Amino acid sequence: MVNLMKALKFLVLLTAFTSCSPREKANLHSAHEHSGEEETSEAEVFYTCSMHPKIREPKDGKCPLCHMNLTKIEVENTHTFKVQNKGKEMSEVKKWQCKDFPEVISDAAGVCPLDGSEMIAVKEESQAAAVIAKVKLRASQVKHFNPAFFEVTAMKMTKKIRLLGSVLQSEERESSIPARIGGRVEKVYVRSTGSFIKKGGPVVDLYSPKLITAGEEYLLARQSYAKNRAPEFREMLKQSQEKLELWGVKKFQYEKWYRKQKIPSVITLYSDATGIVRKRNATIGKYFKEGQNLFELSDLSAVWIEMDVYEQDSAIVELGQSVNLSFTAIPGKLVHGTVDFVSPVLNSKSRTLKIRATIENSSGDLRPGMIADAVLSVDLKRKSLVVPRSAIIDTGRRKVVWVKVADRDYRAKVVRAAHESEGYVEIVEGLIENEEVVIEGNFLLDAQAQLFGGYEDLHNPAEHEH
Repeated sequence: MVNLMKALKFLVLLTAFTSCSPREKANLHSAHEHSGEEETSEAEVFYTCSMHPKIREPKDGKCPLCHMNLTKIEVENTHTFKVQNKGKEMSEVKKWQCKDFPEVISDAAGVCPLDGSEMIAVKEESQAAAVIAKVKLRASQVKHFNPAFFEVTAMKMTKKIRLLGSVLQSEERESSIPARIGGRVEKVYVRSTGSFIKKGGPVVDLYSPKLITAGEEYLLARQSYAKNRAPEFREMLKQSQEKLELWGVKKFQYEKWYRKQKIPSVITLYSDATGIVRKRNATIGKYFKEGQNLFELSDLSAVWIEMDVYEQDSAIVELGQSVNLSFTAIPGKLVHGTVDFVSPVLNSKSRTLKIRATIENSSGDLRPGMIADAVLSVDLKRKSLVVPRSAIIDTGRRKVVWVKVADRDYRAKVVRAAHESEGYVEIVEGLIENEEVVIEGNFLLDAQAQLFGGYEDLHNPAEHEH
């Protein structure tokens, strides 16, 4: 009797359980349909080779490539994914822009800063990259997995470009000391090329009959004016003084001639410029015609710093950008400059672009040929999404970022990156603002996906074999 009662009680409980199960299953299925999510859970067992993870055999044995013993793998394949998106995530991004200046974009409504008009709303579909891999960690793996995350952020970047430059003579400051009147050189005061000449310093003694005649005309005009203060004598004296000065004679020279009442046979000419002798043409006994250069000078009071910008950064270099310079030959010296020249042509051999900054050098410390270490600051005008450099796994063919979906769920996305600065990378396509990306531990997720076949295109082993 007791056994009969137990059997009846078991049948009642079994009937109640089977009558409730379909309802519960229906409710669960309805909840998943309502949320747009589907969950599958199964335990997969296969055998793989530690040297060739693409090998997946249903039973134990030897690796067909290297003949090593296969290793048993048990994988808990439980994934929750959005059915309607088929591996992609879509989100609607609402922004505001100026009606007449569409390049001005804001994340909030307001007034256009350029013309004061109300900004208009713009809706655009922002599509994240296709999910190419999914990893769901088991409870035992989570204990040993300590990742770090970064929330995708929109910001304006300032790119610091490190360049190598050299000091050059400024072509704008090149000058010469010409012979203003024909004559023969009797003495040269400049020793050699590379000598420094100051403005007002003597350069040559010149024998010039024409210049001696002009000096005698000056003495005669001044004597006449001293005797008779008539306007015509004053004008004659003025013209004779101007002629001597145009031919390179200084006022203190012709004043001395008047005091001595004698014109010297050779007349000293003085420099009207300061600089280093780049070319020394004057030699004793050489006759010069009017206009020929006695010396060619380079003025080093200002120098050029010429720098090479690599091709990948050439598009963002502009006039007016600031550059900080330090010099190997002058430790501790930091000079600030501004880019005042950008070459319109890229060097086809070195794949670099020439830029230049002009630096004041009144102290003369900077000399042509010196090497300069330069840091060019470029403010990127647009506001863009950024992630740390450590978040990106660059396979050479594509760039992959792991995104956190849940506490144990992670997905790999392909991103398109642009500029990099100070450890951050600009993301042009593939991520959405506020997504959490893995910056520490992403290589472990990558290894997990490769080992267990998580990548969708694992059939192309060229990218995943290391």
